[in-house]
Amino acid sequence: MEERLNAAKSKGGRPVKKIKREKIIMVRLSKTDHFIIEGKANKAGIKISDWFRQAAKAGKVSPRISPEDLKVFRMLAGMANNLNQLTKLSHEQGLLVFQKKCRELMGKIHKLINNYFEK
Repeated sequence: MEERLNAAKSKGGRPVKKIKREKIIMVRLSKTDHFIIEGKANKAGIKISDWFRQAAKAGKVSPRISPEDLKVFRMLAGMANNLNQLTKLSHEQGLLVFQKKCRELMGKIHKLINNYFEK
């Protein structure tokens, strides 16, 4: 009979958590960063670690520019340089030559931008 009573007793100690956090991430902060984050956590009424978890889940990170996108941006920069050269040419050779070359360049730019945003 005593064995049943002892088995029914709880062991005591801390209750088991439903969500076990096993991984640790170390973050180095400057005093200023820590002060700002601590203030935001206090304002929200939560611990700093909880604030970090919520911020990490809700935050958005922009991906780095892909090599293809970088190539497109370089081409656009080159075309901008060409446009400056055409402006100089228009002052030297007249507007008709300038108009023809500008239309060609603008067509290429328009096509490149359309292809980029269709992704």
